[in-house]
Amino acid sequence: MRLHSLSISGLVTMNLHALNNEGSEGNTMMTRMVEIVGEDGNLYTVNAVSGDMFKHIQAEHLFREAKVSSLPLCGGCSHFDANRIAGDFALAEKVEQSAEYQKAKEQGKVDSYNLSRVIQACTLDDCEGILLTGWAGSKSLARKSCIEFGWVVGRPEVTRTETYMHAKYVPEGRGTGSGSEQNLGQNIFHRPASSGQYAVVLNIDLYRIGRNDITLNYDLDEEMRHKRIKAMLNSVLYTFVKPGGAHRNTQHPHILDFSGVVAASFSSLPAPTLSPLNKNYLEEIEVIARNLNKVSGGDKVKTWQFSGMGNFSEIMGMIANSVQPWSE
Repeated sequence: MRLHSLSISGLVTMNLHALNNEGSEGNTMMTRMVEIVGEDGNLYTVNAVSGDMFKHIQAEHLFREAKVSSLPLCGGCSHFDANRIAGDFALAEKVEQSAEYQKAKEQGKVDSYNLSRVIQACTLDDCEGILLTGWAGSKSLARKSCIEFGWVVGRPEVTRTETYMHAKYVPEGRGTGSGSEQNLGQNIFHRPASSGQYAVVLNIDLYRIGRNDITLNYDLDEEMRHKRIKAMLNSVLYTFVKPGGAHRNTQHPHILDFSGVVAASFSSLPAPTLSPLNKNYLEEIEVIARNLNKVSGGDKVKTWQFSGMGNFSEIMGMIANSVQPWSE
């Protein structure tokens, strides 16, 4: 099946995690809290994991998938360097010295040529997006991400954060250490743990993988686009099988459940999403899908509801194994 876009709306139940924190005040770790509007119109303060964190988790899984599948990575991404292709000066120099670059420069098309080289050179920069300044003669060259994550937000009625006291075990010298510059001795510290149901929303523009944002042409052949699309879908599945983040060494999240709906579009219609902060989100998304199909006059939007991580992995595996690159 040739998918234009895909979205996921769901509730993930996690206990005793500390995946996303804001820093420390004294000997107390402060977890990430946000203000949201509930269904009743009131404001609530709830624990949340930022979309930046979840996208980093997904990008790391995509990096590993690219390595295993022998997909191209730039010099920076091959080492999972945060600077990515912006730090690949050897490639930038090679691009500037090419005859095609000089021709593009004469035609005033340096940005579109450079973006083409970026897409061809690196799976991560193609799929995850990048902002380049001063790279191979481009003053400001943006590659928009093909995947979008919202905040993973706790539902107010069923999400709580507690703080627990811990002490570093020291066999001797227990009376010293707290506040010492060397952080020696028996120090007491306070660490948060959050439990609850968290609302997830994400969207993947599968049709944009391999497509040049400036020329609107595909700079990859269909085989390479297919490999990258499959790797992207696999990385999203792995993100919920193993969400990374802070304090996993002693606060590995207890994931109890992941339920929701996967929506896919077979045309330029958007794959619908709705926040699970709305208790009726499943029914609403089904209604939206039916109405979009009425507007298009065909079955252009399809949904798969899932209940549990096993069901979710089955659906994502089926889609990844049957998806084909989008064609205009």
